[in-house]
Amino acid sequence: MFVYNYPIYYNIAGNKQGNIVKALLQRVTRADVTVDGKLLGKIGPGFVVLLGVAADDAEKDADYLADKIVNLRVFSDDEGKFNLSALQVKAGLLVISQFTLMADARKGRRPNFTSAALPDKAEGLYNYFINKIGESGLKVETGSFGAHMLVKILNDGPVTLMLDSKEKPAV
Repeated sequence: MFVYNYPIYYNIAGNKQGNIVKALLQRVTRADVTVDGKLLGKIGPGFVVLLGVAADDAEKDADYLADKIVNLRVFSDDEGKFNLSALQVKAGLLVISQFTLMADARKGRRPNFTSAALPDKAEGLYNYFINKIGESGLKVETGSFGAHMLVKILNDGPVTLMLDSKEKPAV
């Protein structure tokens, strides 16, 4: 199995973005993930959640995104309007770790990953998120943290949304 190595220039001191767990959410009719030819997770209609964790993220950021994802109304009702949530349609959820969501490609030709959490912290928060989203009662499948994965996604709509915990409303 091939495991991604985080770049040598990894430097959390350069992180200026604050708490930003990011989730790229894709509504799908079906999706699956394999590692080394072995099927790890498979869902029917639902969401693929590509999850990136920042260096200074905390459980509250994962809590916010988990709640937002299961309650976000982007599934169509009988009239074709976005009125139903993942909870209401009993959607499947395929959660994939995706540190490249934290890339900053504004300068140069190589992305900078200084805002990404180190692997130990990222894996802990990734697992916390999976447990939190699983509390919804929806079927949750996952990939393998840090592994080279092949993810097959049949995007429905297509409906693709970028969510991040820094965009939550003030309470």
